[in-house]
Amino acid sequence: MVVLETERLVLRPLTGEDFDDYAAMLADPQVAGGLAESVGTSPADAWRSLALFIGHREMRGYSHWALVEKATGRFVGRAGPWQPHGFPGLGVGWCLAREHWGKGYATEAARASLDYCLTELGAEEVISVILPGNSPSIAVAERIGHRHLRDIQYRGQTVHLYGQRLSSK
Repeated sequence: MVVLETERLVLRPLTGEDFDDYAAMLADPQVAGGLAESVGTSPADAWRSLALFIGHREMRGYSHWALVEKATGRFVGRAGPWQPHGFPGLGVGWCLAREHWGKGYATEAARASLDYCLTELGAEEVISVILPGNSPSIAVAERIGHRHLRDIQYRGQTVHLYGQRLSSK
């Protein structure tokens, strides 16, 4: 299984052992409410969400990683490549526990994820689906080089599609 490292983070596969930290992160309505993939805040919702990412890795060979602070070993959130059935393309996404917002971790993990999509998955285009009004995620998308492409309907709601072409293959 793929493990990546950035300056301050270890990006390792999500596992069932992450459940308590993952559930605590999604129990925060501000965290769960900012996700384009609608997730509830209950432990059962967190279980289904975590299982979805682990299952995605089994089916596609890649998925979001657990983000772990190198300095402390603490779970920070999740980020990585993503393309479930019906998704508008190969995407990168991120979700961080609120106590880790504003530290630059989302950008750090998103950059590593984007690079992985280019170098390991051979992507020509990478997108991110972001809810309107989620200005912190829009800022992360722009910092990694994404630009607003258009608005689309996704899972019954209007979302912003950000992205970039990575090569001229």
